[in-house]
Amino acid sequence: MKKLALLIILFASSNLLNAQDDGHVLEVKKLPSVQLKNMDGKSVNTSALGFEGPVVISFWATWCSPCKRELNTIHDLYSAWQDSTGVSLVAVSIDDTKTSAQVPTYVNGKSWDYLVLMDPNGDFKRAMGVNNVPHTFLIDTDGNIVYSHNNYAPGDEERLYEEIKKIAKPKAN
Repeated sequence: MKKLALLIILFASSNLLNAQDDGHVLEVKKLPSVQLKNMDGKSVNTSALGFEGPVVISFWATWCSPCKRELNTIHDLYSAWQDSTGVSLVAVSIDDTKTSAQVPTYVNGKSWDYLVLMDPNGDFKRAMGVNNVPHTFLIDTDGNIVYSHNNYAPGDEERLYEEIKKIAKPKAN
C-alpha cells in the first residue's frame, strides 16, 4: 500500500512539471507546423497563420455545446477586440468526416468572421496536446503559445481578452 501511495505521489508530481498555472503555459512552446484545410478545401500551414498581432486558436466541434457558446460569445466581441488589439481568431474544427459537412453550414449561419480550419484526422489537435474541447490557445507575434485554457464558462472570454491585451502592441490611430 505504501508503494502504491509513493507511486501516486511521484506520478502526480511529475505531471505537475508540465501542468498549466491558472491558464498560463509554464514552458514556452512554439506553434507546431501542421497542414490543415480551410472550409474551401485550400491547404493552410498552421505555422503560416500570420503573426502581425496576437492569434487565438480555438479547438471546437459542431457537437460541442460549450465550444459553440464560447465562439458565439467571442463573435459578439470580436470586432472590438480586433480594433483595440489586432487579434485574429482561428477556429479549428475537430469534426471527423461524418460531421465535418456540418461545419460550413454552422459557421455561415452564425456569420463568424474567423478563419475556420478543419482537422478531421486530429493531427493539429495531437500536436497541440488537446485532449478535449473547447481548448483555447493564445499565440504571440513570435509564434509562442503564451496562454492556454480548457473548457468554457461564461466570463472566460473576459479573461482571454485580458491576456490578449497583455501581449498586444498598441495600435496606432
